[in-house]
Amino acid sequence: MAGHPPRNNRDSSSGAEGFDGKTQLALEEQEHDALNHSVTHFKRTGSMSAAEKTRRNVNAKLANPLAGYSHAELEEQGAAYARKYQIGDDEDIRAFQKGACLAQDPSKYDTIEGLDGKELEVLRKEFTNRWSQPTLMYVVIVLCSTCAAVQGMDEAVVNGGQIFYGPQFGISGPSSRSTWLLGLTNAAPYFCCAFIGCWLTVPFNNWFGRRGTIFMTCCFSALACFWQGFTNTWWHMFIARFFLGLGIGPKSATVPIYAAETTPPAIRGALVMQWQMWTAFGIMLGYVSDLIFYQVPDPHNITGLNWRLMMASAMFPALIVIAFVFMCPESPRWYMSKGRHYQAYQAMVRLRYNKVQAARDVFYIYTLLEAEHEADMGKNKVLELVKVPRNRRALVASEIVMFMQQFCGVNVIAYYSSQIFLDAKFSHISALSASLGFGIINWLFAIPAIYTIDTFGRRNLLLTTFPLMSLFLFFTGFSFYIPQSTMHTARVACITLGIYLFGVVYSPGEGPVPFTYSAEAYPLYVRSYGMSLATATTWFFNGVLSITWPSLQTAFTTTGAFCWYAAWNIVGFVLVLLFMPETKGKTLEELDQVFSVPTRVHAAYGVRQIGYFFRRYILQQYVEPERLYEHEDTDEGDTGYEEVPERKEEVQV
Repeated sequence: MAGHPPRNNRDSSSGAEGFDGKTQLALEEQEHDALNHSVTHFKRTGSMSAAEKTRRNVNAKLANPLAGYSHAELEEQGAAYARKYQIGDDEDIRAFQKGACLAQDPSKYDTIEGLDGKELEVLRKEFTNRWSQPTLMYVVIVLCSTCAAVQGMDEAVVNGGQIFYGPQFGISGPSSRSTWLLGLTNAAPYFCCAFIGCWLTVPFNNWFGRRGTIFMTCCFSALACFWQGFTNTWWHMFIARFFLGLGIGPKSATVPIYAAETTPPAIRGALVMQWQMWTAFGIMLGYVSDLIFYQVPDPHNITGLNWRLMMASAMFPALIVIAFVFMCPESPRWYMSKGRHYQAYQAMVRLRYNKVQAARDVFYIYTLLEAEHEADMGKNKVLELVKVPRNRRALVASEIVMFMQQFCGVNVIAYYSSQIFLDAKFSHISALSASLGFGIINWLFAIPAIYTIDTFGRRNLLLTTFPLMSLFLFFTGFSFYIPQSTMHTARVACITLGIYLFGVVYSPGEGPVPFTYSAEAYPLYVRSYGMSLATATTWFFNGVLSITWPSLQTAFTTTGAFCWYAAWNIVGFVLVLLFMPETKGKTLEELDQVFSVPTRVHAAYGVRQIGYFFRRYILQQYVEPERLYEHEDTDEGDTGYEEVPERKEEVQV
């Protein structure tokens, strides 16, 4: 039997100011021990500082700034908003009255008085048939998907192109100079993204809007891809590819924002998730392009026409985006951030079936912007990421998954698979074909991730796929020891199988999880800063992989290089086990609780999970899963800091 651990009695009026940091940490650990080893649990009150309470309340308000108002009050607020910004006529004012009520809780549409039959039917379909959307909404979906394909193709065509331009530029040999220059040339756009491109996202969006930023970055991408086809030295290719980073970086951050700000809540998560899937599709298109142009002969006055066409072909998806991006409306939220409320409403009307839907979403954006403005606590939000324990734990978890998205080794295969297959004694055409096979697998197995990420959870997916990715990289690396002369077929088959199986387990795991996890882990008031750091991290280490692989392969041999990244997958498993809490299906308030668990407490919980897994799934014993934190319903007026009395019963452990 597990007894109750001792608890310190504290005067609830004294707050946390009377405790030093060590005492506060000890109290937190006692509370979590009480939760883990009995059903006793309480909400952390005495150890909660005034500043922390303010942050919690701010985040709760940002979760739903309309909570607690009556329908009459909301109708009055909606009408006042429409009149203040001179939005439309009486019909539009009526839409804002009803829309304000709906904005509080869209699922309770049937409790709103005054809605006609057509409006109710449309609102009902949002929940019964969420993909029933206006035609223009599907144009936006196609735009976002094509932008993702642009990025994937920009990244992938170099896979085949480098096996031809490397020898032409004199950077294909095993010498240290050649391996580092080849890696530097390939890594150029990713270092540009990390140090320049990602940090241009905010000013570009501020100056040019979402559509303008997408248009400009696709222009950069198209020009850079075209430019790559006319280079004749490695440093010229480096400059062209560095410029390509200006197209990749801001676009990779802007398109998911644009998708989130224009789509209704029912399909918002699915669309943001599809960014990874369509990026994988673009990577596959890059491999297709490499294969198509492989056999193009050189005319008498052009050397390397095949690789030039490969590199330049990545411009075509960008040209498609350029051609129709302005057919889509600008983000209503961007208009509102500029004080252009009527234009925001007009844009939203184009994206919804009726004015009530549009008014609902515009009014909610308005109240959220007002809450964010009020939430500006006059502090440096970058420092808040590090100084506030709850934010710091989210930062650590986010940076782990972003770092491991690269150091799991996937982009070694994405960028160098053709050369890897050549090293395995494939022919050129076979190497390009095998790379295409990896691209197809990477895309096809990204599709189920839309389902699995919300079914199995982010943490569970990573804990399952990291060991498998490690196993398949070890398998691939050691397959290079199979004798070429006597067992060529077995060698080729094992190397290909290992790479393909790695793609199968990567696509539903480390593929979609990092961006999804990072987007939801941070509190709203610092989320944009956290995401900027997350994207810069993944692009920086993408560049590190690209620049180091040729030299790593020479120094470690191909087997050793694959084993290096296989070992990093084991490291990733340990880091996720110890430091990454689960975020699946949790509200913003629940995420505050999750990331308020002390780091050492969560690490100890992760270690205990190994024993639980062994007993539950290996020994097939029935073991009650350990609960690290509780989620409780509270009254609307409850800030969540009052103690819950101890329960008297005890449980068997």
